[in-house]
Amino acid sequence: MENKNNKKTIRAWAFFDWANSAYNLVITSTIFPAYYVAITSNKANGDKVNFFGHSFVNTALSDYALSAAYLVMVLLLPILSSIADYKGNKKAFMIFFTLLGSAACCALFNFDKDHLEMGIISFALAAIGYAGGFVFYNSYLPEIATVDMQDSVSAKGFTYGYIGSVLLQLICVFFVMKGKAFGIDQALASRLSFLLVGLWWIGFAIIPFSVLPKGSPNAQKHDHNIIKGGFIELGHVWKKVKEMPLLKRFLPSFFFYSMGVQTIMLVATGFAAKELKMATEQLIAIILIIQLVAILGATLMSRLSSKYGNVRVLIGVVALWIAVCVAAYFTYTQTQFYIIAVVVGLVMGGIQSMSRSTYSKYLPENIPDTASFFSFYDVTEKLAIVGGVFSFGFFEELTGSPRNSVLVLGIFFIVGLVLLFSLLKAEKNVNRNSDFSSLK
Repeated sequence: MENKNNKKTIRAWAFFDWANSAYNLVITSTIFPAYYVAITSNKANGDKVNFFGHSFVNTALSDYALSAAYLVMVLLLPILSSIADYKGNKKAFMIFFTLLGSAACCALFNFDKDHLEMGIISFALAAIGYAGGFVFYNSYLPEIATVDMQDSVSAKGFTYGYIGSVLLQLICVFFVMKGKAFGIDQALASRLSFLLVGLWWIGFAIIPFSVLPKGSPNAQKHDHNIIKGGFIELGHVWKKVKEMPLLKRFLPSFFFYSMGVQTIMLVATGFAAKELKMATEQLIAIILIIQLVAILGATLMSRLSSKYGNVRVLIGVVALWIAVCVAAYFTYTQTQFYIIAVVVGLVMGGIQSMSRSTYSKYLPENIPDTASFFSFYDVTEKLAIVGGVFSFGFFEELTGSPRNSVLVLGIFFIVGLVLLFSLLKAEKNVNRNSDFSSLK
């Protein structure tokens, strides 16, 4: 884009986060996990469910479904994002995945204990829609904002996402808590919430779709077909990444701490519901607290980065995540969980926003193939989700308690922290005059 830092464009871009973050809050974090645990737990089978003839622990099954969904995206995104750059149509991919995700959420309206397979499949498809749309959304960041503005613009996107998702969450809470006054039981209220998420998602996504550019082709004409062209472009980007000394160090650290961050965000509600026997309204209250504090966290980290640098701030945040894992293992009361939730909210928004802007800053300015470069970022994140969520579910089934899985996540954070210290050291040694040498 020729005109970066355009307020209208940035606002429209941020509204994409507003639109799809409702999925992340209602479906993966609050009402769906509570509803799912409630309808799949009974006195006869405990927490065991039958999925296409195979028996699973209910929460482990949902963890595996998410892992499978993100694994699909790991395999698809490098190809799709390369094609998006090659053909200049990344907005079309954003629209496709948004339609897929919103339709899957609407389909969850029909999910009950007698339609487990349909519900789990829709749950996985919604995750694919969310993940797929986000990679192309992220790739717009270096196009719409200059390097000095990317921290604040990235934080603005997450802030819009938190505000929008909280607003819809409050509407859903009204259905869940006050539905009986209108003849709606809690189960139906939960399913209505899933339908509202789908409508909210596609409805507000119209704003960015009407303003953001479709993208411009990144290359001269090629005679090979579109799939081959995508792989060729991906190969070119990989060669460029290997020549960027800081970027190739940042990605491994991002991978390991993301295994912890993304998994905690996805399994926290299920953990509280099973281990602490917290009711749906309590779980909703906790996630609302996290979302509201996360708004402060994203803004705070952006300001701290301008004073101390992105990598130092990330080191401090990851250290806090390690403390969260240790505290969660020893959490046995609801009050303790509320305290942890406040800390999680503070570091959750900060680490997501800071990670995205850090990666963006390590890229050379004015590169045309942003979707391909951001596919590496998103594939790294999705692989982290696959590994983290699968590990959580596996160790829960293996040991019989999700508490042991929390300790495994702590190990991932420790590895990420060590790699961040290595990155900090490398940053000092890289030529500061290079396009991607240092963070400002």
